[in-house]
Amino acid sequence: MRKIIPVTLLAGGVLAASILLAILTASPAAAHIVLATPQADSGAYYAGFFRVSHGCEGSPTVSIRISIPEGVESAKPQPKPGWTLTVEREDLARPIQGEGGPVTSRVTAITWTGELADDQFDQFGIMMKLPAAAGPLYFPAQQTCRDGARDWVQIPADGQAWGALESPAPVLTLSAPAPDPHAGH
Repeated sequence: MRKIIPVTLLAGGVLAASILLAILTASPAAAHIVLATPQADSGAYYAGFFRVSHGCEGSPTVSIRISIPEGVESAKPQPKPGWTLTVEREDLARPIQGEGGPVTSRVTAITWTGELADDQFDQFGIMMKLPAAAGPLYFPAQQTCRDGARDWVQIPADGQAWGALESPAPVLTLSAPAPDPHAGH
């Protein structure tokens, strides 16, 4: 038995789907490199996953470089099968105490080199010890493609919305940790 679907219902469904698609693709944040979980407690350890949702105008992504901001005490990349890692470091002016003893250098950038097709997405993970201060923490990122590149490095000025920028740096919003209800008991 054949079902007859009224044309008005079908046209209405197509119209609704077209409107939803236009809204989703018009969202400024939809095409940026973003953190999968964009909030964390200040001073905590945090596993951040930088989500890359496209290449460069049809060209596959061949490297992702994430700059690690000042104040992040440690940063360890998650390896990805088929990708090579490069970790850049700088010496600290003064050693800091880490879990395993004194730390004399810090990670300044992590680069993954491989290939991610334009019509696929992936996430690039970093385990970090976050700064104690609350507020936004920006991670400038460079996306290199087989043909072209995109720098996600813009940081909003005071009062400017992150989503209003053309190429915003990924941002992690740090909140003061909630007080421990068991402290002092």
